[in-house]
Amino acid sequence: MEKTEKKQYKFGLIGKDIEYSFSRNYFTHKFKKLGLTNYVYVNFDYQKIEEFKTTLENNSNIKGCNVTIPYKESVIPFLTSLDAKAKAIGAVNTIKFTENGLIGYNTDAYGFKKSIEPHLKKHHTKALILGTGGASKAVKYVLEDLGIVCTYVSRKPKKNQFTYTDLNNNIIKEYTVIINCTPLGTHPNITDKPTIPYLHLTEKHLLFDLIYNPDKTAFLSAGEAQGATISNGQHMLEHQAEESWRIWNS
Repeated sequence: MEKTEKKQYKFGLIGKDIEYSFSRNYFTHKFKKLGLTNYVYVNFDYQKIEEFKTTLENNSNIKGCNVTIPYKESVIPFLTSLDAKAKAIGAVNTIKFTENGLIGYNTDAYGFKKSIEPHLKKHHTKALILGTGGASKAVKYVLEDLGIVCTYVSRKPKKNQFTYTDLNNNIIKEYTVIINCTPLGTHPNITDKPTIPYLHLTEKHLLFDLIYNPDKTAFLSAGEAQGATISNGQHMLEHQAEESWRIWNS
């Protein structure tokens, strides 16, 4: 009897300069473990988000995509609709391909909440968010949901935001949670770190870095040296990936 070939299902990561991709390795391993030989996960490495149009025209077998820096916001106009959480956050990191079009979701918020909650203590009532990109919006959404007052720190601050030069002993003392949402410190530029006054950090501080490679960034090392609790983005990525998988299969 002739063997019928299984239809191939494609998933992928939309981003820029993403050869290092956590997602591709994670899902390739997952598909192998589940015996899904007709599932593949690829990188859609775009210099401009407009290249997404060509992908859509030439790939009828895509079932879902993840989205990373710098396209979590600029991908939105290409989508048919957003789920309520993605709409509230204003950023998308997961796309489900359906008969009714492309639906945008945000699983960063889920992943971040699951990974930061175990580290939070009663005195963690205020947070600084370093960077204002798409991932920072999910972080802000979660912190506010947890009742933590948060303020953005940016090189080009808008109203009610700090610049890095604003940060002094009093501000650092008041804001005991600091989250790095910038790419500073990512491999291979592992000596880079946000310019905050690390000498004012104490054992009361929690430093969370969305970066996972290296596993201990210069930002986290500087915090650890002052006695702060530290956490990287590895668990956040794992949680958001599993939530993406649940969405694609629901």
